[in-house]
Order: sequence, then C-alpha cells, then structure tokens
Amino acid sequence: MTGTSARSIYVASAEGDTGKSTVALGALMVLTAAGGRVGVFRPISRGTADEGDYILDLLHQYASVEIPYEQCIGVHYDDVHADPDAAIGEIVARYHAVAEQCDNVLVIGSDYTDVASPSELSFNARIAANLSAPIILVVKAYDRTPAEVKAVADLLLADIKTAHASTVGIVANRCNPDRRTAVAAALQGTGIKSWALPEEPLLVAPTMAELCDALDGTRYSGDLDLMDREALDVMVGGMTVEHILERLSESLVVIAPADRSDVLLALVNADAAAGFPRLAGIVINGGLRPHPMIDALVKGLRPTLPIIACEHGTYETARIASNTRGAMARGSFSKIDAAIGLMEKYVSPAELIAELDLHKPEVMTPQMFEYQLIKQAKSDPQRIVLPEGNDDRILRAAERLIRRSVAKLTLLGDPDAVLRRASELGIDLSDVEIIDPATSPLADEFAPLYVELRKHKGMTLERASEVVRDESYFGTMLLHTGRVDGMVSGAAHTTAQTIRPAFEIIKTVPGVSTVSSVFFMCLADEVLVYGDCAIVPDPTAEELADIAMQSAQTAAAFGIEQRVALLSYSTGGSGSGKDVDKVAAATAIVREKAPDLLVEGPIQYDAAVEPTVAASKMPDSPVAGQATVLIFPDLNTGNNTYKAVQRSAGAIAVGPVLQGLNKPMNDLSRGALVSDIVNTVAITAIQAQNNKNARPSEEHNA
Repeated sequence: MTGTSARSIYVASAEGDTGKSTVALGALMVLTAAGGRVGVFRPISRGTADEGDYILDLLHQYASVEIPYEQCIGVHYDDVHADPDAAIGEIVARYHAVAEQCDNVLVIGSDYTDVASPSELSFNARIAANLSAPIILVVKAYDRTPAEVKAVADLLLADIKTAHASTVGIVANRCNPDRRTAVAAALQGTGIKSWALPEEPLLVAPTMAELCDALDGTRYSGDLDLMDREALDVMVGGMTVEHILERLSESLVVIAPADRSDVLLALVNADAAAGFPRLAGIVINGGLRPHPMIDALVKGLRPTLPIIACEHGTYETARIASNTRGAMARGSFSKIDAAIGLMEKYVSPAELIAELDLHKPEVMTPQMFEYQLIKQAKSDPQRIVLPEGNDDRILRAAERLIRRSVAKLTLLGDPDAVLRRASELGIDLSDVEIIDPATSPLADEFAPLYVELRKHKGMTLERASEVVRDESYFGTMLLHTGRVDGMVSGAAHTTAQTIRPAFEIIKTVPGVSTVSSVFFMCLADEVLVYGDCAIVPDPTAEELADIAMQSAQTAAAFGIEQRVALLSYSTGGSGSGKDVDKVAAATAIVREKAPDLLVEGPIQYDAAVEPTVAASKMPDSPVAGQATVLIFPDLNTGNNTYKAVQRSAGAIAVGPVLQGLNKPMNDLSRGALVSDIVNTVAITAIQAQNNKNARPSEEHNA
C-alpha cells in the first residue's frame, strides 16, 4: 500500500428512505472479506457534536483500520450551503488523509436534508468523480412498478454521467417481494450490474424506545431491555376488548387512552397468556394515567411488556407512531443482522468484488477472519446444540445465526419458557429445535448408553437417568449419538461443568491423549494461534507435543499457515534447566511424529514473531520470525500472555477452542458477549465440517 492508492466504493442515493445504510453495511462486509485495511468515510455529515452521525456510527465500528471518528468526516451540511466548491476541496483533502491509511475505503453518500443547488445526487456524483470512486447507486423500489424503477434508474445514471462519475452497480432496495424478480429483470436493461432486495419490515420498524422519543413520552412500566424491541405495526384500540384481542399480532403496538382500564388489563394479560401473540408494547395516550387501583393492579402483575405514556390525543399519537421510522444504528443488532442477511442472500460478493477491482493485500484482519468464519460455516450448515436456552445472550446469538444461515440450532430448556422469552425479545425461533431434557423421551434412551460408558465407575441406571437429564450431559449425549454435530456451552456454566461430560462421553481422538485449547489472536494485520491457554496446567513433554500438533491441525482447518514455535525463556541451546529441556523434548517428539510440520523450539517469543530478532538468534530457521502457531510451556504462561496481548495490543481473542475431542465441543466464557457466542458456534460448525470430511464413512444415528 503506497500513498493514496486505496480503492474506494461510493454508496449514493437520490432520495430518502432508500435503505442506503443496508447496502452500505453489506458493501463494507464485502470490502472486509476482500482483506486488507478497510476504512469508512462520510463526505457530508448531518451529525452534531452531541448526537453524531448514525450511519457513520454504525459503519465505523466495522472498519478494520482504526481511524478516529472525527477524521472520517469531510464537511457538514452548513459548509456545503456556504460554499459548495470549497466544501468539495475540503472533502477531497480529508478523504486522502483517510485513504493513506487504507487499502480500500467505503464512502457513504449524504442524506437528504436539502443541500442547495444542484441536486444532491449530482453533488454526490461530483464528489465521487473527484475521489475517483465508482458509485453503487441505491434506488428505492417501494411502491414502484418495475418499469418505474427502471425509469428512475435511467434518469439517475444520466445525472451521474453528466457529473463525470461512473456507476458500477445498482441496488433496487425495498422491493415488494412479489415484484423483486421483475425489478431485477428490468434493471438488466440499464447495462449496469444490478441487484434487487425485498422489503424487510424489520429494517424500517422503530423500537419502543424510538417511539417513546417520537411521542415525547415516558416509560410507564415494563422491562427496560424490551424497549429495544421493534414495533412492526400499530393499532388503535378503540373497539371493545374482544375485538381488540381478535386483531392482535406479533410485535404490534396498541394505542389506547389511559382511562380504558379494560383494554389495558386485557392487553397486559393477553401478552402473558399462552396462545396470544407477544406485543411490542402499549401506548396510553391523552395525558392521563390509569386510575390508582388499576395502576396498583398493573404494577402488581409486574408485566415485562413496555407501556409508554404520552400527552397526545389518539389521532396525533397514531399519526406519529405510524410515521416513525426506525434507524439502523449502532447497537440495533436485529436490524444489522437482517441487513447483512439480505445482502448476503441477494448480492453476490464475488460479483461485487469483480466489479470494484479491489486491492487484495496478503493480510488477515480481525474483521476479515470473523467474516471468513461465518462464510465457511454457512457453506455447509451443521447442527449445533446450545444447552443454555434460557440465557438471553444465547437467544440473541441464535437469532443472528439463524438470520445468516450459519448453523441449524437446537436449544435446551422448557420450550414454553424459551419461546416466551424469545418472543418478548422479538426473536423468531420458528426454525430452531427446542428440547426439554427434563421431559424428553430421549433421556430414557440415553440412560442405558451412559451406564455402558460409565459401568467401570459403578454407574447405575437409576443414577444415569438423573445425570442425562442435566442439560450439559443431555447436550453431550445428543452429540455422542449423532443427533447434532457440535455443542457450545459455558455462558452460564463453569468450564468443568461443560467439559466433564465430554471427557466421560465423547473422549479423545484416537492416538491423542490430551484435550487442550487454542485462542485465535486477531491482531491488526494477522491472526496467530495460541495454545494452550485454558485447559492443561503443566503439560509433560508428551502432552506439549500433542498440544503443538493439535494446534497446527486447528490452524490449518481455519486457513492459517502452519509454522509452529514451542516457546521457552531461551532460544535454541542458549539456556538450560528442566523447563527448557521439557520444551526441547516436546519439539523432538513433534519432529518425529510429524516430520513434514515446520516446527521450532525452544524459542523465545520475540525470536518467534519478529524477523529482525530471528535474524540474529536463528537465521536459518524456517519458523523463527514468522511463527503462526505459538505453544506455551504451561497454562500460567499461556493464559497470562494471551490476556496481556489482548488488553495491551488491542487484539481480539477468539476462543478458547477445544481440540483433541472426538467430536467438536467448545466452552464459552461466562462473560461471553453475543458476538463471542456467534463466533464460537461458527468455529464449532467448521470443526464439524472437518470431522465429516476426515471421516466420510461415519454414519450419524437417526
């Protein structure tokens, strides 16, 4: 990368409500997949010092190069109104300051807040021409026929050409699903590569918090966490209670005056009752509050359903609520996942990359690694069981995984309780299998199998019947019997609770005696493998050799070159002592058992990863200075090192990933974030794919 040679994409539209942020987010994922250092730039921002720019806020977090937020903005609207030509000059200068730090840049065109003359699209096209950035044009297809979409596109393409800019792609967004194919066909007549995305109601739906702000309202009661749930429709509850109940639907908001006590109580109870849809919320309007006795009753019921109070009359409340559009902002995870899912389904990344002529440098950023995990898992979705179905993080992760078709999921827990909580969170689990270990007839099948596995320990059928109903053991038995391909647990369980069933039931790969773990350490421009940082406290030389060979295999499975360094406090023969001798012995075992594997040890960390140090300490080593798999001599060293690198170098640590087990099972940290769970499921699915490829003849039990 030299100077301002970065390539860029300019995402632009000609009107509001096109869903440009959906396309921009998808395009950013494509850039990330292409590799290298990816930045974002907003030529004209509507943001203020207090509120920021929500589209830039959203995209900035996914950029793979850390550029301060303020530097990613060209000018503000006032600057454009004051002097358009000077504004373009400033935009170009600030863009190049960003481009100097990047391989590829996503440029997000302005929103529609009345930039003076000429038209805003023409002004964006002028900017794109000055940045030598090809445009992806986003056209709104909502409420338009295919012919009308084509006519609008032709007109806009002419405007862009007049401004001496080029268009490399057209995305018709928000198509009526029944017309999407016809719209795509019509756009082929433009001669420009084009795609069509269907309307996704979730992407324009406001959350209850956004509705509350729009109505200048206050939260009267309900779970604060559920204020983030999207409201997909609005209904005025002006009829009798029985007719209101007939018309309820999932994620509906019902508006009713606060003195309609019958409506308020009926809705609160219906939301809690089996067989009724889960509402997004209730709006009580008119500046009233429920009668004190009704207030006491509602609060005594402790409903989780959000209830908002506002001062507007019924008509004005309904008008505002119906016209409030939700923003896909930072933290809008349901919308973000839905948008990425749409782009992945309807826009071919390979086609887009081919059209854009992107830089493809030989580096691996954290964002690229995570994207590749999802892509590889999606290529052959595996069946993964998540035993902790009652954990909100697991439910939110399940939503992301299903929306992006990463895996086929089984959750464990009481189906009624799991579905109810999922519904409260606005999560659709219709494509997820839910099994209750306490009542499942599979437990009766698993008990004698477990007795057979543990008979040497004196296991009885009565005791086994209790054990296999534990969610960790039940999930492990699902894996053991081939009903699922992998298991991820630990969000609410200790490592011992997660791994003990694996040791008892799954056992190790033939020829491997050690179960260990690795972390994928995602640095700014590469991914390293660290092992073992979580399982084996003080491995013997034989165990250390096992860990090294297993870690190398794990690295290969995830596309990381195998150059293994067994670490010590001395390099080569420069030091002595039992700890150095152990590493030397382990290295010898690896060389004997895996003669084709590039391995070095004992070696110090700096000599393993830094070419200049390696040149002086081990100049002839094919591993020194370029190691990708780093094996620590004990758990104390490994655990502290990975945490030090994670915190001090800002690396993203993905793991621990267990290795050595007969079937893939992975342990989560009890502080795991939703993104950690998603990544771990993707990793487990990839391990399951590799298991099947390695043992194609193995049959799964029905």
